[in-house]
Amino acid sequence: MTSRIQTKPLTNPSATVALTKPSMTVVNPVIRGFYPDPSVCAANGAFYLVTSSFEYFPAIPVFESKDLVHWTQIGHCLTRKEQLDLRGVASSGGIFAPTIRYDERRGRFYVVVTNVSGNYGNFYVWTDDIHSAEWSDPVKVSRGGIDPSLLFDDDGKVYFISNGEDDDGNKGVSLCEIDIETGKQLTKAKRISAGCGGRYLEAPHLYHIGDWYYLMVAEGGTEYGHMECLLRSRGIWGEYEACPHNPILTNRNLGGYIVQGAGHGDLVQRADGQWFMLHLAFRQIDQWLTFHNLGRETYLSPVFATADGWFSVGSDGTARSSWELENGACKILREPVYPVQKWELDRKRAVFLRLPAYEDYEFAEREVVIRGREALGSTSLVSFVGMRQEEHCACMDVCISEVEKEAGISAYLTENDFYAVYVRKEDGKKRLFSKLVIGGHIVFGKSIDILDDEPLTEVRIESDALYYKLLAKDTGGEYIELLRGQTKFLSSEVAGGFTGVILALYAVDGNARFSW
Repeated sequence: MTSRIQTKPLTNPSATVALTKPSMTVVNPVIRGFYPDPSVCAANGAFYLVTSSFEYFPAIPVFESKDLVHWTQIGHCLTRKEQLDLRGVASSGGIFAPTIRYDERRGRFYVVVTNVSGNYGNFYVWTDDIHSAEWSDPVKVSRGGIDPSLLFDDDGKVYFISNGEDDDGNKGVSLCEIDIETGKQLTKAKRISAGCGGRYLEAPHLYHIGDWYYLMVAEGGTEYGHMECLLRSRGIWGEYEACPHNPILTNRNLGGYIVQGAGHGDLVQRADGQWFMLHLAFRQIDQWLTFHNLGRETYLSPVFATADGWFSVGSDGTARSSWELENGACKILREPVYPVQKWELDRKRAVFLRLPAYEDYEFAEREVVIRGREALGSTSLVSFVGMRQEEHCACMDVCISEVEKEAGISAYLTENDFYAVYVRKEDGKKRLFSKLVIGGHIVFGKSIDILDDEPLTEVRIESDALYYKLLAKDTGGEYIELLRGQTKFLSSEVAGGFTGVILALYAVDGNARFSW
């Protein structure tokens, strides 16, 4: 068998299909926080998903699920310097839009991706054991473009799809056959589609379902006009016709709704025949404030067949991404109440910047010693480890017990946009500082002298949808607010870029000890 998708037809749009069991309600996003550009495949009775990681390391997180609803991170694809070196890469550079596919002929997983920085271009890595910590060294693909994908067709041929220019210079989605062992291009790359008329064509995924080749693309920009469009052809090389009811997914023009930017999706089929799309969307900070600071997240939407053989996303016929899915039906109006995220450093999900010097970190249970290198504003070797912010309401409590030069905690978006509360030691004296860095400009808040006989400094970052508060515990044991900054200044709409906030520990120019 191959990975051609043909086992069952798409479910009739009038049918009601439970996501896991009839009484269960799924609340989106299914993977919260900065996990954008999801791609998914089915293999061996489970589902596997990867997302973009940009300048963060290790790169390309890998998730596993039995039901498409509950996801557990099981590793990363790129974990070694030999695979990826992101030193010097600015924020929102690096690793863009991976695609994961499983080849049943070889029993092998492949992840193909673009590194937009340096001279990496498009490459793929593979593994025969997805639970292993090791993936292969990169296999370079000479074809250009971005957002690459693979199709393992039923005749054994492997096709490479990307968005850029074909071999004749035509812009759009191009297709060529490759040798999957070497990455060598076997046929001329041909443009098979220029898209459906929206701007910023991206994320092409090609599927062989029954007698049709379906090409799914994202358009409109990964922002408020984002959408997913569909085309199809009887033959792989085209011609591809556009779906008459495009876009098949979008939340554009949905004013006053928290979930926006739906698009950049990938299709997968459950064992009972029901199809789903995993796609990105983001949560605004408020119903009417069009800023998002958590990054683009991973959402789940049901997919149904229309009478003419096209797809429709969502059983309510709106082609919209919804807060809730209950027994296959979409609910879009009510905003769910999420818990407060309590910060914990989980080694499996922790991220570093660019390429860390792992020897600079000593991890113990609920404690870490960090050897500080360069400042947070650097794009080189920054001593930094953190977790993605997953909820608007979050709390990060950390105790700093040793500082040689500088150590603190940060709500970090880019090297030019972050908030921090930190201890700095000069001339043998320690002082606690708070600051906002917005577009490279620094706003200092309150600072406090730390007495020599105070061995511990307890600091906190609290957030809600609108504000980050930087706090420290005073001598009376109460937290006092040193400074606050609006969440919108750590949003893509203000700071730019494609990432989300990381709540992180950092140290500069010497050792520091943290506990939580």
